[in-house]
Amino acid sequence: MTAPLVCMLSAAHPATDVRVVGKQGAALAAAGWRVLHLCPAQPQAPAMASGVAIQGFPHTRGWRGRVLGIPALARRAAATGAAVLHAHEPDSWLAAWLAARRTGARLVLDVHEHYPSRLNPYLPRPLRPLLGPLARAGLAAFCRWAARRAHAVVLAKDGLAADFAPAPRLVPVRNYALPLAITPRRHAERPLTLLHLGALGRSRGWPEMLAALALCPPETRLHLVGRFTDDSEAEFNARAVTLGLAPRITTTPWLPHAAALAAAAQADIGLVLFQPGEANHTLALPHKLFDCMLAGLPIIAPAFATEVAGIIQAAGCGELVDSADPAAIAAAVAALASPARRQALGQAGRTAALGPFGWPAEAERLTALYRELAPLTAGPAPGARRLRGAKLQASRTQQMPLNPPG
Repeated sequence: MTAPLVCMLSAAHPATDVRVVGKQGAALAAAGWRVLHLCPAQPQAPAMASGVAIQGFPHTRGWRGRVLGIPALARRAAATGAAVLHAHEPDSWLAAWLAARRTGARLVLDVHEHYPSRLNPYLPRPLRPLLGPLARAGLAAFCRWAARRAHAVVLAKDGLAADFAPAPRLVPVRNYALPLAITPRRHAERPLTLLHLGALGRSRGWPEMLAALALCPPETRLHLVGRFTDDSEAEFNARAVTLGLAPRITTTPWLPHAAALAAAAQADIGLVLFQPGEANHTLALPHKLFDCMLAGLPIIAPAFATEVAGIIQAAGCGELVDSADPAAIAAAVAALASPARRQALGQAGRTAALGPFGWPAEAERLTALYRELAPLTAGPAPGARRLRGAKLQASRTQQMPLNPPG
């Protein structure tokens, strides 16, 4: 008998998104389900990634296009014939609900962010004081409405549960570290390279990052790996020139996950500099945190970001600062000048990422949910051996050799 099909439904996530495909889809495929990622079409997207089939659809950029595209997305989701529709954004939740009404599929909502707090950029600036509270309340109400209609709500972060309490089942499947093989950084006496991975913008702290870099020793460098997700890249470049920092900054466009990890292992300190004032930043649990931990880097992060701060305190792997204060960031860099201290904190973070903050336990929680929603046929799951092999590889990566000095 053919294994049930799970459709990972995305209105905006890229074809090979780390959480959707590299973690969740891969875990389900390894355990025996057939998995499809129905997502916006991308040039040169693979037909298969991590055991997950990729099916792109034409889409219109911008929030208006996403809203108007919900009916078409619902039709595409229904046409897959999936036993479970696992939707990853509020508009795809609605599309999945419409499709499930038509087909009888089970419905799973995946919550990545605190969505009400992210509305302001989509509202006209002069009307934000008036419309903002109403829009946030409306989206919170929609979250509760959607939760009541889902078979389960999967949470990427512990702090997101409040708006989804009406759900019949809340399942934490957190964005913990995927145990990819990587040789971690061997810290030595050298000029420091600071690293920022992933999406970057004003609210993610580039103004404070540049101001802090200007306060660091002149040989300190900054490596940015990723892309700007607001309209501020030109402003960033101009500010770097004004401060005389441009020669000390290296930028690398978005990289596949394994390549981004390899780049991280060539730096000395990871930066997570979300700015205060946004609930989504307080509850943040970004991939970059775990990538830096796996790469053996100590991390400088905001003290106000409760989930990030809790992990850094539990792991003992970094410095917590007022991320709105460049002097505090620069002081944290100075506190990590000792190679021995960076090595100790980096190793502590790596041990935690391969242990209590690792992905395998989260994957087991996800597959346990799916064994209830869409049971596999009797007998060993087709991918069970691969899943056991992945766990064995995760345990072995703890003993991987360090980089040679240099």
